[in-house]
Formats: sequence, C-alpha cells, structure tokens
Amino acid sequence: MTIARNAGVRGWRWWARSWDRLVAALQDEAPVGSAAAPSPSGPLVEQRDAPRLIAVPARGYVYSFYIRATFAWSSPASLRSEVLSWYVQYFLPNAIQRLTRLAADAARDLPPHRAGDLEVALQRALAEDPVWPYQRGDITLTCRPDAAVRLDERILPALQPHVDRLVKLEYQFDEQIRQARYAEELSRQWATILDDHADDHDLADARDHMLAAQREAARWIAELLHRHANPSP
Repeated sequence: MTIARNAGVRGWRWWARSWDRLVAALQDEAPVGSAAAPSPSGPLVEQRDAPRLIAVPARGYVYSFYIRATFAWSSPASLRSEVLSWYVQYFLPNAIQRLTRLAADAARDLPPHRAGDLEVALQRALAEDPVWPYQRGDITLTCRPDAAVRLDERILPALQPHVDRLVKLEYQFDEQIRQARYAEELSRQWATILDDHADDHDLADARDHMLAAQREAARWIAELLHRHANPSP
C-alpha cells in the first residue's frame, strides 16, 4: 500500500507539472521553472501543404483537375511556434475549402486538357486577394495560398500524340526561323559588298535584286512570326 501510495503521488505531481506546461504554452508563456528559449525576431511563418491533392471537375464532369495547394501562415502577434501550429491546424480546413471553391468556379467551363489555363486563372484570382485573414478570439492569422494544377492522369494517353506533334512543329518552326534569319543576314552582307561597286551596272542590278529578296525575306519572317503568335483554330 505504501509503494502504491508513493507511485500515485509521483504520478499526480508529474501530471500537474505537465498540465502547467501545457497551459503556459497555450498562453504563450514560458513553463514555470524552465528557461525560456529566445524568441526569433519578426513574426513566425509556417508553411503547410494540403494533406492531399484537391480535385475539381472539368467541363463535362468526366475528368478532373488536381491542385497541389500550399499555405503560408503568420500572425501579427508574437506567438510561440507550437501555438501557431495549433491555430494553423485549426484553420487549415477553412483555407482548403475556400481554395477549392475558387478552383471549382474557374474549372467549370474548361475542357479537361486545359490545366495551364486553370492555373493562370487561379493565380489571377489569388493575386486579386492574396491574404486571407482568420480569427479565433483575440488571435488573428493571415494565410497566403499558392496553387499548382496537374492534369488528370486518365487523359494523358489521349493527349500524348498531340503534344508530341506540337513539339515537332515547334522545332520545325524554330529551324525555319533560323534559316530565314541566316539568309537575311547573308543577303545584307552581299548587298553591302555590291554597294561598294555601284558603278558596275551588272553589279548594281544584282544589288537591287538582292535588296528586293532581303525585303521579301523580312516580310515573310514577320508574317510567319505573326501567324505563330496568333494561330488559327
């Protein structure tokens, strides 16, 4: 009985000390009888990822977009890191729900292969309202969300041939532009050389022909770039 009584007293004292430390931590005070760690300068910032990808349906509600969300949390008040973490965990579901609504509104009219357009629209919406405030009692937290969009993996096999074709066309276009610019530069150099012998009638005709070809090449390059920047459906 004496051993059991002593063990119970020690257990009660341990529980009381642990409770005091917990209450002091939640009140942002150092535990009694322990040395307080120095507070870092400036407000703490805690970055927290959503526990899973956020799925929002694309147009037609057959495929979905998947969003990787990250939230940066801070508080204007000087909070201990464990207190900030507790409030972040408390407010995180609200922030995920708000981001989900924004993404769903932007994705509703987009076909399932337009993940890039959804990311641009979502980033634009977040830039218009970059800081989300949350409050509980006297504690206020601010959240800065960020998001990246991924395609539905089920649609990737259907998109792969089209993406490969676009990559090939893009390479061919770049190659044509390089060849056209090289020809334009070469004709400019020849026109300069022929201009030094302008007294010769044949060379003067060759120079005029070369300048006309150079202007035509410049016009063709400009037209090609314009069509590439504004492709037709």
